[in-house]
Amino acid sequence: THRLLAFSRRQPLDPRPVRANPLVASMEDLLRRTIGERVELELVLAGGLWLTLCDPNQLENALLNLVINARDAMPEGGKLTIETCNAHLDDAYAARLRDVKPGQYICICVTDTGTGMDADTIAKAFEPFFTTKPIGQGTGLGLSMIYGFARQSNGYAKIYSEVGEGTTFKLYLPRFRGSVEGEEELPQLNEAHATHAGEIVLVVEDEPVVRGLIVETLNELGYRAIEAADGPKGVDILRSKKRIDLLITDIGLPGLNGRQVADAGRAVRPELKVLFMTGYAENAALASGFLEPGMTMITKPFAMEALATRIRSIIEG
Repeated sequence: THRLLAFSRRQPLDPRPVRANPLVASMEDLLRRTIGERVELELVLAGGLWLTLCDPNQLENALLNLVINARDAMPEGGKLTIETCNAHLDDAYAARLRDVKPGQYICICVTDTGTGMDADTIAKAFEPFFTTKPIGQGTGLGLSMIYGFARQSNGYAKIYSEVGEGTTFKLYLPRFRGSVEGEEELPQLNEAHATHAGEIVLVVEDEPVVRGLIVETLNELGYRAIEAADGPKGVDILRSKKRIDLLITDIGLPGLNGRQVADAGRAVRPELKVLFMTGYAENAALASGFLEPGMTMITKPFAMEALATRIRSIIEG
């Protein structure tokens, strides 16, 4: 799969000069939503932070994975700190580590006050499928994916932890000495994305954070959103008498997958418009004739502005 390729360091990345501080800051709302009210979040972003060269989408994924792990380690609540700083790994330090080059790096440090890990757990933490979570609560690919991302980016990842004290995860990414040419303004939601017709959109997504973010965005833009946490609930809504102008569904739902949900919906609503969200390579699905007329796809991770633009084009199309 996509994630296993990342661990084997063959997942294609799109490295570019990245300013880590604005990237971290732009994720603050999502991260707060992810950890919930029982965990306090503090961002400590260093002034004068160097540029790094990495795939910004994968960096966002890595940070979100680390925050989810930290949240799960603090079931009773606690504090989560995300820090950035410039770091120099000297020859002596690098020599003690495999495949680590001495030099200048930026460091993104995620610290929780959770349950912590013992030495055996730390030693296995980067292995694919290793997990301390109960069955059904994690694939064990999160940290291995982050490790793969760090190595592919010529960086380094390190865990410090003590049982009962908490965990610090440090992600080192190499300093980039060039400049960011023609920096693009981040797209913003605006009036062009909004609707005045109050179309009704059904969102089927099993990850509560993602679902909540999409529903909130839809509501802000004037749509009326209905949400379902799994395929069967989505199908029940589609089989009801409710008006549905668009179905947005994750493809990789557990149980009934997104395509099965869409097919069940079209059995009773032949004209139903569908937007699939997928983390898999878009071309693979398209090549097999996956999409029928009135169906389209958007690949995670995506900006909410890109989603809003796609929704408008589907509904107006």
